[in-house]
Formats: sequence, C-alpha cells, structure tokens
Amino acid sequence: MNGCEGDPAAPIGTAETRSFPAVATPGLAADRLGSAVAALKASPPGAGSGIIRLQVPIHEKIEAIDWLHSQRQLLPRCFFSGRSAGGGGNGNGSGNGSGRLRRRAEHRLVSVAGVGSAVFFRRVRPFSYEDWLSIKRFLSTSCPLIRAYGAIRFDARSNVSPEWEAFGSFYFIVPQVEFDELEESSMLAATIAWDDALSWTWEKAINSLEATINQISSLVMKLRKEVPKAFILSSNHIPSKNYWDLAVNRALQMINGDDSALIKVVLARSSRFLTATDIDPITWLACLQIEGENAYQFCLQPPNAPAFIGNTPEQLFHRTWLSISSEALAGTRARGESVASDLQIELDLLSSPKDHLEFTIVRESIRRKLEAVCSGVVVEPRKAIRKLSRVQHLHAVLAGTLRSEDDEYDLLSSLHPSPAVCGFPTEEARLLIAETEVFDRGMYAGPVGWFGGGESEFAVGIRSALVGKGLGALIYAGTGIVEGSDPSSEWDELEIKISQFMKLLKLEVPSRQELMT
Repeated sequence: MNGCEGDPAAPIGTAETRSFPAVATPGLAADRLGSAVAALKASPPGAGSGIIRLQVPIHEKIEAIDWLHSQRQLLPRCFFSGRSAGGGGNGNGSGNGSGRLRRRAEHRLVSVAGVGSAVFFRRVRPFSYEDWLSIKRFLSTSCPLIRAYGAIRFDARSNVSPEWEAFGSFYFIVPQVEFDELEESSMLAATIAWDDALSWTWEKAINSLEATINQISSLVMKLRKEVPKAFILSSNHIPSKNYWDLAVNRALQMINGDDSALIKVVLARSSRFLTATDIDPITWLACLQIEGENAYQFCLQPPNAPAFIGNTPEQLFHRTWLSISSEALAGTRARGESVASDLQIELDLLSSPKDHLEFTIVRESIRRKLEAVCSGVVVEPRKAIRKLSRVQHLHAVLAGTLRSEDDEYDLLSSLHPSPAVCGFPTEEARLLIAETEVFDRGMYAGPVGWFGGGESEFAVGIRSALVGKGLGALIYAGTGIVEGSDPSSEWDELEIKISQFMKLLKLEVPSRQELMT
C-alpha cells in the first residue's frame, strides 16, 4: 500500500500498540507474534483504516544487524542505527535523544531492522508537504515506535539513473516485521496497516503480514564482522582525476570571479567497483559498524533494487516534540598515526583559513535556517573537533525550539541541502553541480532517517554506497570547494572518505580456486 495515494487530510480510523509479556528467545517471540496475528485475524477491528503494532519483548539482547542478516533476501528491508550516547551527538544513536521517550536506560533503542512494508511512501516527483502529511497520517504520539524509515534524493529535479529508479524521489516504509535492539534486551514487532480507500483492505493487509511472518527466520546467527573477500575485477571513477581537476578549477574560477555569487560548492565522485562475487550489503554494513561508534549506520533497499548503505557522521536534525538539534560538519583531515601527530593534525585543521571559511559557511547557514522556524537558537560549541576512526572534522552543535510540530516539514526542506553537501548560495551551487556532475547522486547526500509521532531523526546520507547483484558497489564521496582549494588535495580527501569501504575490497587478482569458492 502506497500511503501517498490516500487523502492526507483524512485521519485513519485507529492507531494502536499492543504489548505482550516478555519471552526468552526470538523463536518464542515469533511464535507469540504468530498467535497474536491469528487472534487479530479472527477478531478484526471495525475501522475502515488503521495501523496496529504488536510487540513482544525478548530478555536477551540480540544485535538487530544479526537478525536482519538472518532474514536473507526478504525485501523491502531497512536498518537504522545511530550514534552512541557518548558519541558527541544528541542521543543514543537511535533517535531517543537522552531517553525522554523511554524512561529507563535499558529500554533505549540502539538499532532497528525491518523487513516487508505495512505501508510504504514513494513518488517520482519531489517530496512535498502533502507527502509529509501522508506519512504523519499513519504515525501517532501514542504509538512512538511506529516509525517510517527512509530517504530522500539529494536533488529530485535531476535525472534519475536506472540504479536509483526503484527509490523514486523518496522512499519510506513502516516495516511489517521489525527487530528492535535495546540497551539490555530486544523486541520483535509486527505492524499491520490498511485503508479501504486505497483498496488495501484489512483482509489483504492481514494476509500479507501472515505471509511475511511465515518467512521470518527465528534462528539468529552471530554475524562475523570481518572483511569479506570481495576481489575487484574492475574499477573506475566518475569523474576521472583529469576531469576532476578541470571541474574544481572551473568552480574556483566562478568562486573567485566578480560575476558569480558562488562562495562554496560541494563536488562529488562516484567510484564503481565490480567484484568477482556479489557483495552482501548487510555484511558490509556490519563491518562498517566496527568503526561507526560516532556515526549513523543505515540500509534501505526497496524490492528489486540495490541496497543503499552508509556510515555517516553527520546529523541533519533530531526532533523530540518541539526540541530541535542540528549540527555543522565541515573540513576534513585524516587521523594521525600517533597521539602527537593526531594532535598536530587537529591543530592544523583548527587554524586552517580555508577550512575555517568552509566551516563557517555551513554553520551560519544552518543557524539562519533554524532561526526561520525555531525560537531560542543557540550554537554550542561554535567550533570544535569531531574525531572519527579514520578522519576528523570541524564541528558545531545547534539547538532551538520548533514553533509548531507542523513546521517539521519546513525544517526538513530548509535544512536540506545544507552547504556541507551542496554549497552556498544553495541554488547557485545546485545548478553548478547539475551542470558539472555526470552521474546520479540519488540518495547520496540526501536526508536518511525516520519520522515518528513525537520524534524524528535524520542524518545526511554521506559516506555511503549503493550495493547490488550485478552492480557491484557504487561508492560516493564529496568535498567542499572554496577559495584556496587545491584539486589534488581535494582528490586526496575523497580517497580518505571512501577508505572505510576500500578496506572491504581486495585489490589483488583472485586465483581460480578463490573464484570457485
């Protein structure tokens, strides 16, 4: 059921969460859910539309990524895991902030994995206020764990390449079956949504849910987070190094010229790697988790489509009721090989005029956009260092109070695209990107995250890749071009940014025996 095809102003008939007693294992939880669905089928609600979540707590803590991997190729599927509580962000990484929606720390969400779609939301045209209302129609503050997970294209006005077609201009799902990894336990849930007006009746919805539950594997194996042997057969960059130099120099001419308002533009690169064997996106994502404590991990895969995965450090915004946080992230350096060299690199980044300019453009643009829809906007710290496992960035945290929950759409559409992934002024930068880049960014650098009833959280889909059978891996990275940028230095920055993916690839030629195994 595509929720975008309904009347966004028509309230659904019922929204409900039903909780059951906790059990010891995922297998027992699946059995309990199966019985609950059967009972629900025998006694259907009378409403012509609605959404119901059934949830069974599990005493044992099991990683959501392990559960998702055990489901093999059930599609669509999604995964979202945010930054740890100590990771410098606003919360525990799953969107619970400081736990305001979940009173006890052990009940905080860590990661969420889902398969199937109780309801999905997709259109080819750009994401609109009506689309946002269509999503919110199925969400409720009384059911905080019913959430729509998904992503939005970087530029919905650009041409869509074949590998991105299934995603549309945006793609969100409320999973049919969901596994929630909590701080000290787990939860298995099933969600059913129906709307007679969309010709998706209760009977169709309950039968679809039963079919998905019957395919769920209760045997959850621990996923080995080690580098898989993905041998590179061929690789190419779009643009090539020569074309990249020309593009950066052209951008610098515009930035330094008197007849252009352009101050910054973010140019990106798509690197395609064909491998001897198909890449499992969930295994890759699990490997990325090892170095992702201070980052969001995500996966979104529609039916008959590749998987969009990533390990992004950048938050677009987090909303808890009317409280909003966002952040500015710009300027990049590699980590040092020793404590002393790491500190020296940090000091170099903090004192760099070029990086200070790039960072200030991002921070002040976000501040102005927040002030348009929020009151009491504060920036603290104004300039600090965010250290990740392989890179470090200049960083600032911004916070404010949304004037109305209905302003969430305006907040999202205003913050994206930020100068960190597009440039400044936005429209001049977007036009130059459209003229310069000869590949489709798709959801790369777009918003990725979830909408909930009283809470929403979105990251920026950078440090990401599109992975699929026959496609190999399309790995994306971008860098900000401002006055003082050097084409070769910016190319080197791209290499640093894709290094977390490159560790998953083998450069040497595979032997015949390895190809056969």
